[in-house]
Amino acid sequence: MKGILGRKVEMTQVFTESGILVPVTVIAVEPNKVLQVKTVETDGYNALKLGTFNKRENLVNKPELGNFKKAKSEPKRFVKEIRDMDGYEIGADITAADVFTAGEFIDVTGISKGKGFAGSIKRHNYSRGPMGHGSGYHRGIGSMGAIINRIFKSKKMPGHMGHEQVTIQNLEIISIDNEKNLVLVKGSIPGPRKGYVVLKQNVKGEKANPAVTLLNRSQKAAPAATEPVAEKPAE
Repeated sequence: MKGILGRKVEMTQVFTESGILVPVTVIAVEPNKVLQVKTVETDGYNALKLGTFNKRENLVNKPELGNFKKAKSEPKRFVKEIRDMDGYEIGADITAADVFTAGEFIDVTGISKGKGFAGSIKRHNYSRGPMGHGSGYHRGIGSMGAIINRIFKSKKMPGHMGHEQVTIQNLEIISIDNEKNLVLVKGSIPGPRKGYVVLKQNVKGEKANPAVTLLNRSQKAAPAATEPVAEKPAE
């Protein structure tokens, strides 16, 4: 297993050299710092604890600050473990190009957008009742099941919708820009702008596609050659 931490920037679109439009999500992936190396002998499992995006020291308590100093790292805003990932030592920096390549398929995990309090129709896709005036039932929750003076757990009812951990699988990496620390992923990913995400190796074993070449918009098209216009003779 391999992975890296990043932050969602925005969605946009790019063009390949053949003129195909590709909708992509831009993910900022700054170099991840290895904060801890966990092994079977010491922790019971193999994992790397990664951190990214610096924050001020006055926002960190002393125990956390001690862990960061042990790795000779600045305090990090986003810290996560990547299970079964090895090959790096504590204090090492990992970039997106070190882990992934263009054309590879990955799984992206993030916290979905919160929708607030929602009814059962919007939240669970229930059907509504007739909308005629005499119906008396329009968007209610419906039957609650057996009447035993309590509601069973996991009953689908109105409540808080969204703001849950969601994983989108098999998203293709279109491009990796190491200079700007950006990764372009085809399609949409969970969460709002500036939301933190985890990019991992796809668990379904999808084979990588050949890397595509993107159209460089900075290159201006050469002006078309035109024949000189003959001057009209003076009258």
